[in-house]
Amino acid sequence: MVHSKASKPEGGTSGVHAVVNNRGDEALLQSLGYRQELRRTFTPLELFGIGFSVIGLFPSMASVLVYALPNGGAVALVWGWAACSIFLVFIGLALAELGSAAPTSGGLYYWTHSFSSPRYKNVLSWIVGYSNTIGNLAGAASVDWGCAVQLMAAVSIGSDLTFTPTTGQTYGVFAAILLAHGAICSMAAKYIARLQKLFIALNVLLCLAIIIGVPAATPVEFKNTAKFSFGNFQNLYGWTNGFAFILSFLAPLWTVGGYDASIHISEEANNASVAVPWAILSSVVVACILGFALNVAIAFNMGTDMEAILSSPTGQPMAAILFNSFGKNGTLAVWAIVVVVQFMMGMSIVTVCSRQTFAFARDGGLPFSHYLRRINSHTGVPMHAVWFCASISLLLGLLAFAGSVAIGAIFSLAIAGQYTAYSIPIAARFLGQNDFKKGAFSLGFMSLPVAVVAVTFMGFMLIVFFFPATPAPTAANMNYTIVVFGGTIFLSLLYFYFPKYGGKTWFNGPVSTLNEIESLSEGRSERSLEKARDQDSFTGVQA
Repeated sequence: MVHSKASKPEGGTSGVHAVVNNRGDEALLQSLGYRQELRRTFTPLELFGIGFSVIGLFPSMASVLVYALPNGGAVALVWGWAACSIFLVFIGLALAELGSAAPTSGGLYYWTHSFSSPRYKNVLSWIVGYSNTIGNLAGAASVDWGCAVQLMAAVSIGSDLTFTPTTGQTYGVFAAILLAHGAICSMAAKYIARLQKLFIALNVLLCLAIIIGVPAATPVEFKNTAKFSFGNFQNLYGWTNGFAFILSFLAPLWTVGGYDASIHISEEANNASVAVPWAILSSVVVACILGFALNVAIAFNMGTDMEAILSSPTGQPMAAILFNSFGKNGTLAVWAIVVVVQFMMGMSIVTVCSRQTFAFARDGGLPFSHYLRRINSHTGVPMHAVWFCASISLLLGLLAFAGSVAIGAIFSLAIAGQYTAYSIPIAARFLGQNDFKKGAFSLGFMSLPVAVVAVTFMGFMLIVFFFPATPAPTAANMNYTIVVFGGTIFLSLLYFYFPKYGGKTWFNGPVSTLNEIESLSEGRSERSLEKARDQDSFTGVQA
């Protein structure tokens, strides 16, 4: 059962107001069954910042432009983005309503267990927990892989396109970036929170620089007419035009993703029942509007030769477009900012991924949960969860050695994991047996229509993104998303139903930690509680 006792917004987040907000947030968290363990350091603006920085609009668009151009060209850029934006807002609305009612770091799997019928709640919560985990891990891997590719593209541009990076070199940079993010995200959360304002400013300024600068700097030979920019369709991979256009949706869907970022930070946010839905919706709407403007600017100034853009020695179609517009020095200046923003994006997604891992481990859902759920007493962050996320993401990056299509599966995997984890709790609210109580943000009578549109669209796109890039795939260009995602779900269910030791015998969804408050009030130390919790977790797994 979900209880919502949302506090009213206060006039600030410092002094007495901050104390009042924190008390209201802690009371709401206790009504959900958890004691306050993480430190509430994120203001509403900073919560929006982490959602917006996880989107990382222009760097994300640069990372996945390779999926849009061959599946529709200019039409895919402009109208594919516009069509997707409508459905992206529906998804955001549905999640914002749930996030307001129950703002907890567990989010999606917590809601699934709360809303689903008793017979299915444990296994559905388990599936959502693992889907969300693999989706976030794939998100971290894909963001940092994109950052590595962009950094190597800068090196290629600096060498006058004479340098072409190998997969091993790119993977080495990818590993270094992940390790750096692990180290940064192990520090106190307040530093990550304060950086969000800088992230917001850099993201917006970068978008404006492209929207204004590219049309102003592009030579005449690369400028396109309105007829081309809004109506030219190029299909390079062999699918029928309609299906190719749908496949191009991977670009906007991956770019404007990570809706659950602010949800997983909710236990570190002030006035969470208001700040979480506001952060979800504002980040999605702003990203959709700015993204459309960026795509229009690119479509008008990228030239007409899609194959030349896709085969650029930089390995980055967006870098090739900017090179044609700005030349070598101008492109390097802009691209340096792109790499910095993408690096910040990776920092935010590793932070978010670690909080979801912590929450799922807190409820015993992951192997070694008693270890992954520990909070470092000095920094106040789940440091073990941070390094778990970095390590698994590093392993996912090894797909790069199987070919470019295989590493592309990570981008699809991020969407597959997210959409599975989003769809089930949204549907369970209306299909399960529960007494949902709305939070500060509610859609009222529109809740059901919005949920139907969101779940139908996500279900359809899940099927689409398991298709290969070309109609007659070989082992080299097969879509491995179904293998990785299907394998993860299969193994998680095998773990759940394993005789005697499986999750079915001991996993009962969210576990209340309120008894720890009583133990602390009786004088037991955090260390003794940690030992007791570890013993309980070990006993539960062995039962």
